[in-house]
Amino acid sequence: MRIVLVLEYDGSRYCGWQSQPGSCAIQDALEIALSLIAQEKIRVTTAGRTDAGVHALYQVVHFDTESKRPINAWIRGVNAKLPNDIAIRWAIEVLPDFHARYSALERRYLYLLLNQPTRPGLQVGKVGWFHQALTLEKMQIAGNLLLGEHDFSSFRAAECQAKSPIRTITHLQIQRYGNLIIFDLRANAFLQHMVRNIIGNLVYIGKGKYPPEWMQDLLQGGNRMLAAPTFSPAGLYLAKVSYPNQWALPDFSVMPLVPEILYNQ
Repeated sequence: MRIVLVLEYDGSRYCGWQSQPGSCAIQDALEIALSLIAQEKIRVTTAGRTDAGVHALYQVVHFDTESKRPINAWIRGVNAKLPNDIAIRWAIEVLPDFHARYSALERRYLYLLLNQPTRPGLQVGKVGWFHQALTLEKMQIAGNLLLGEHDFSSFRAAECQAKSPIRTITHLQIQRYGNLIIFDLRANAFLQHMVRNIIGNLVYIGKGKYPPEWMQDLLQGGNRMLAAPTFSPAGLYLAKVSYPNQWALPDFSVMPLVPEILYNQ
């Protein structure tokens, strides 16, 4: 039996998604909780690995089990065994050819950037922060240059294990809500650190260090060393993973993607 879960988590105190020695990862906590409910060893497969400090509003995983449990046991039962900063939103049984990673069509990330002179206090760990004024229009022009299929070698981590740097960005929109800037990115898939590297370059452009056209130079150059530093993970959220309709996964598109407390209007 194959079960699909969607979970949300605060990644602030974890070493990322992927299981690590010392059980410091979100995957470790989830597999321990699932194994307790299933009464057997459970291993999960995820739609995408998030880095240390990165959060998720809609992370998708699947796992196989021989244990017969009501669906509610995979939700309320597992939640009772999880730390308070990780929660299952829903669960569903699917056919065995569903794959959380390979069946996905698109990933969506949000980056929340507090743009004010002083660092955050109440929102620490939940938002990125930049103290200088940023010009939204310049950042959006630069972001539009990333739309479509490109070689994103300039935007991947040195340790990235992806076989190809080619990715397709279908949506990149930047909006301001008072002193909070929200970056909304969607692509068929993302390379390691790709979103945070994009944000770092957009911030360089927004503060006037480079013109918007510099983004095109980075794309064509394919040299990570010429780009801006990787931006903080604090404001990054995996917001949605989309699948073909054939899987009939529950639609949570009406849920707020960003908690209202993070908006400063």
